[in-house]
Amino acid sequence: MKIICIGPGYPLRGGISNFNTALCKNFAAAGHEASIISFSLQYPSFLFPGTTQFEPGDPPGGISVSPLINSINPLSWIRTARRIRRISPDLVILHHWMPFISMSLGAIVRRLGRNRNYPVIAVCHNVIPHEKHAGWKSLSRFLLKKCDGFIVLSRLVLDDLSMFTNNQNKVFVPHPVYDIFGKTVKKEEAARYLGLDPKDQYLLFFGLIRKYKGLDLLLNSFARVKDQMGNLKLVIAGEFYKGKEDSLELIAKLNLGDRILLRDQFIPAGEVKYYFSVADLVVQPYLAATQSGISQIAYHFGVPMLVTDVGGLSEIVPDQKVGYVTPVDEQAIADAIVDFFRNGRSIEFRKNVQSEKKRFTWDAMRKQIIELADRIKSG
Repeated sequence: MKIICIGPGYPLRGGISNFNTALCKNFAAAGHEASIISFSLQYPSFLFPGTTQFEPGDPPGGISVSPLINSINPLSWIRTARRIRRISPDLVILHHWMPFISMSLGAIVRRLGRNRNYPVIAVCHNVIPHEKHAGWKSLSRFLLKKCDGFIVLSRLVLDDLSMFTNNQNKVFVPHPVYDIFGKTVKKEEAARYLGLDPKDQYLLFFGLIRKYKGLDLLLNSFARVKDQMGNLKLVIAGEFYKGKEDSLELIAKLNLGDRILLRDQFIPAGEVKYYFSVADLVVQPYLAATQSGISQIAYHFGVPMLVTDVGGLSEIVPDQKVGYVTPVDEQAIADAIVDFFRNGRSIEFRKNVQSEKKRFTWDAMRKQIIELADRIKSG
């Protein structure tokens, strides 16, 4: 099959780019002619609070990435649609993750025409944004109403989708395990790379830092346990989008400075393995969520997880099997952390992670997309 994956790709950074790249590479590895149509401009600077939108390092091998779409230039949308029609694919896959991008993608799909002989399937990372702005429903509907089918990564998003379309061509497929960040290294090597003591124990809070990800909740929980566990440290690795000064003030107020390693920066793909290899427990104390790619990185590196019971996180992290699912509550998170280290749960949980992660494969995602595409074509 000739497949076009529309969405961010190298050198654009972030979870959606990682997902799109891994999915496209899986199609290519299975013998399909798969390529990415990406963005020449993804976000205008006023919509991007980070330092850079670009990932350092080498481009992924095995697939081509064409940066055609300028999210604020309608002429580029016309050119992109023209390129897709010229390629004449068997399947187009695009990604929905925020309403702003729906404007350009919706216009492209509209220009592909209603009488095309190939389906357009949207992979919905979420349909209700974490941070809402005026007009978000109209923008999302503009794209979603034009798609022929949907892959959703959590059951919550499956339900949310009914707000925008009554199309029944929709399938829940859990987020696959990320396998693009290299192999686990020994804790001693990871600690040496990060300038840490390998004898200490480490919690890891990883990824772009936004309010809904609950860092302050974790800081308050950590303060409750730090005196009980003298060699426990917290690694915070990710770029602040908002709230950095508030978090730094809270760290100082709680007297946590000597127990925290703060790397306020985007973590390049080549360094991800060191953070997860040094971690004993990955903590995702989210206040809201649909699903999370961080859990799937933890699965890849075999690290137990603590997540809050929001969105679809509990679908991915079975409680007391590969980690913990707690309420959004400081004491509950603190209690789980203490239980993990005091009762030596690491060996049991790590063994279970290895078996549980077999549920989350890119092969399964690819097969479900192809089955959905065949159903749309025959229906």
